[in-house]
Amino acid sequence: MQATQMNTLRPATAGCLVEIIELKWLLRGHGVDVHVERLQSDAEYARRTLDQAAATPSAALRDAAARLRRCLGL
Repeated sequence: MQATQMNTLRPATAGCLVEIIELKWLLRGHGVDVHVERLQSDAEYARRTLDQAAATPSAALRDAAARLRRCLGL
């Protein structure tokens, strides 16, 4: 598998838009900006962003990250 193929998310990311926007605004409340288009197309960026969200003290943010991780198949 080529590196570009390994770093892309499955095409169903459009079905995760509600979860993505929820994570974006919750992380914004913690001073973190999320690039929505990059989150949808760059699996490594998505993993790092979700890991950052999962490490916060906010239960709501950790839950949102877990839902999005499942939705994205990560």
